[in-house]
Amino acid sequence: MNNISGALVWRGILALGVGVIAVVWPGITVGAFVILFAIYAFIAAGSEAARAFRSDGAGAGAVAGRLLLAVVDVGAGIAALAWPGITALALVWLVAIWAFAGGLTEVVMAFVAGDSTGERALLGLGGLVSIALGVVFALRPDIGAVSIAQIYGLFSIVAGVSALVMAANVGDRRAARQLAT
Repeated sequence: MNNISGALVWRGILALGVGVIAVVWPGITVGAFVILFAIYAFIAAGSEAARAFRSDGAGAGAVAGRLLLAVVDVGAGIAALAWPGITALALVWLVAIWAFAGGLTEVVMAFVAGDSTGERALLGLGGLVSIALGVVFALRPDIGAVSIAQIYGLFSIVAGVSALVMAANVGDRRAARQLAT
C-alpha cells in the first residue's frame, strides 16, 4: 500500500467511525461541536495575543484592539464550556439564519436568473426547502441540533466510503501500471 492509498484508507476509516458515532449518538456529537468551538476560541485568543505583541510597529490602538479581541475570544471559549446548551442553541440559530437567508436568495434568484425554466424551478424549489429548514430549526432548535449532528454523520459516512473507494482505485491504477511495464 503506497502513501496515498494508505492515507485514504485511514481517512475513510476515521470518517466512517465519526459518521457512525454522529448518527447513533447525536447528543455526544453536539457536545463535541461545542468543545471544538471552545478550543477554536482559545486558539484564536492566543493568535490575537501573539499578533498584539509582535513588534511590527503597530500603534497602541491596534495592540489594545487585538488584546480586547483575545479577551473576547477567551470569554467565548469559557462561556461555551460553561453553558454548552446555550452554545449549541446559538449554533442551531446560526444555521437557521444561514439556511433562511440562503433560501430567500435562491428564491429571488429563481425569478431574476436568465437560466432555463427548469433550472429556475429547481433553484426556487431548493430555496423553498432551505427556507423551510431555517424555519424548522428556528422553531425547534432542539430538533435542529440533533439534525445537524446526524446530517454531519451521514456526510462523514459518505465521505468515508468515498475515500475508501478512491484508495481502492489508487491501488488498482498502480497495479495496472506495474502490469503494463
